[in-house]
Amino acid sequence: MADLSVADEDIDQEADRIIRESLDLDKPVSFFLYAGAGSGKTRSLVGAVQHVLTKSGRRLSLSRQKIGVITYTNAARDEIKHRLEYDPRVEVSTIHAFAWSLIEGRTEDIRAWVTSELTRRVAELSDAVAGTKNRATKTYQERVRSLESKRRRLEQLPSVNKFIYSPTGDNRTRDALNHSEVISMVSQFLSQKPALQRLLVSRFPILLVDESQDTNKHLMEALLAVQASNSADFCLGLIGDTMQRIYTDGKSDLGRGLEGWALPKKVMNHRSAHRVIKLINRVRGDADKQQQVARKDKPEGFVRLFAFSNGVEKERAEALVAARMASITGDEDWTREGRLFKTLTLEHHMAAVRFGFASMFEPIYNADRLQTSLLEGTSAPLRFFGREVLPAVKALQAGDRFALAAVVRNSSPLLDAKRLKGMMAEDQMDQLGKALKGTQELARLLENNPDPSFREVFDVVAKTGLFAIPDALAPFITPDKAEAQFDFGDLPAEFDAFDSEETLAWREMLNSRFWQIEPYDRYVSGLSPFGTHQGVKGLEFPRVMVVMSDEEARGFLFSYDKLFGLKDKSPADLKKEAEGEETGIDRTRRLFYVIASRAEESLALVCYTDSPAGLTSSLVAQGWFEEGEVELPEMS
Repeated sequence: MADLSVADEDIDQEADRIIRESLDLDKPVSFFLYAGAGSGKTRSLVGAVQHVLTKSGRRLSLSRQKIGVITYTNAARDEIKHRLEYDPRVEVSTIHAFAWSLIEGRTEDIRAWVTSELTRRVAELSDAVAGTKNRATKTYQERVRSLESKRRRLEQLPSVNKFIYSPTGDNRTRDALNHSEVISMVSQFLSQKPALQRLLVSRFPILLVDESQDTNKHLMEALLAVQASNSADFCLGLIGDTMQRIYTDGKSDLGRGLEGWALPKKVMNHRSAHRVIKLINRVRGDADKQQQVARKDKPEGFVRLFAFSNGVEKERAEALVAARMASITGDEDWTREGRLFKTLTLEHHMAAVRFGFASMFEPIYNADRLQTSLLEGTSAPLRFFGREVLPAVKALQAGDRFALAAVVRNSSPLLDAKRLKGMMAEDQMDQLGKALKGTQELARLLENNPDPSFREVFDVVAKTGLFAIPDALAPFITPDKAEAQFDFGDLPAEFDAFDSEETLAWREMLNSRFWQIEPYDRYVSGLSPFGTHQGVKGLEFPRVMVVMSDEEARGFLFSYDKLFGLKDKSPADLKKEAEGEETGIDRTRRLFYVIASRAEESLALVCYTDSPAGLTSSLVAQGWFEEGEVELPEMS
């Protein structure tokens, strides 16, 4: 435990000293920095980089080397770049951009890898098509179309002169690579190609990985292999907190077996009030014993648990809780208009229900390969609907011709500036006429049906060519229009209709209501009053309401009742525990820690359960709360 007689700003000086000493270009020492919630890890990272630049910046410039910094989000990347004043001796990038920088231009290696993958998937798809008995189904037709596209792409691979990659995932050509391909490829190449290892080490003698617990486990294992083979010339700095791992593809045992590594720890939580920190310390106490201390200048703060029966009207219950928190804390912002508190849920489905986009969200979320881009807001089909189609539809509804013209001019391939420039005047007028017809068809649809489905909107856009159709949605273009609208032989790897889970997910989503795209877009942009662990990690809010409901979350991956001791562990839980594997209780604990630790001043925990009294008694007995901190509100 930290020495409480030391000033707040100095408690973690030892951790910062260890990091600075590790970043010695002559005697590098790799390290794993434990940095819990609110610990100021970005400040430590920036300070360490600045120390290296001061000491060895000229050496880096002369050797044409850089310090590499990998972040998880674009926002984190931009923040670190800003704090470092955009120093050219530091390369800050997201994990996908970093991975692509290592293989960009290695055309023959990429071609060989993609050829092998496509060959394998064509064989799988051929078997699936041959084994289908009912050939009248949409699934069969989509598989046939996907098989043909993959065969064509495989045939055309030899003619690709250069492969491309875009972090937005919007590439629509056969030479494009998607996120998962780039990560898989780099992980394999780093493990098997010593030349790529040498390239990495020569370019980046120091590589710092932020949020390392959520870095893809295969890539992380490859980076650890690089470090093990080059420890005399290469410093790998991992920064993170295993309790805050939220993605299932992260390395679950990160931090183990790091012989010879430095293991500094930051113990100060600069974010939260004393009572909040006491709770989150208790949350993780049964897992890894890591504990934090609060700043002396922080208030005591407030934590309350409100337990309700599953059958209550949740909107009313949560409004009642907000009113109680205003009374308890004396903070009227709990009840002011505009929702000045943040409601966080463990499960995205719960936020989707509350914000009104559940039926479009759920099928995509349930498809494993679509989940990450859905949550990060990078899914090409959803960006298509949210950033191109939605603005046009809203402009039409508002009768705003200027806004509509701007959307079509900026986004429609019919009015692409480069395309128009090479046309004769009459052809340009023809393109303008097509764009006008497309908007008129869309206006006619909205007039006849103000609440259309995604499919109805999609059909109009695809038929008129008003906007470019993303690859993943190409199988849903009306067959007699498909050849005119889309070249199925020119599909990138991201189009994979054979993965029927994905195809079925998009089909179900297209049958849902179109207007859900607006609240979804606000949600992934951080503009919603609701959020989840993935959307708010790294953020903080003065007032936080955490909503917990196994019934709503459907208890698939998480279980509050088990975490809180209301339900016994299942035989499967006990078996996994015995084998050292992760359980649903472990996942629930981690994600609860992430969302509860967002609170700066006051934290309201709202739990829906079959046994409200049993829940409160259990948590008081376990020392999570005092008697006066739990309530069983009556709903009249």
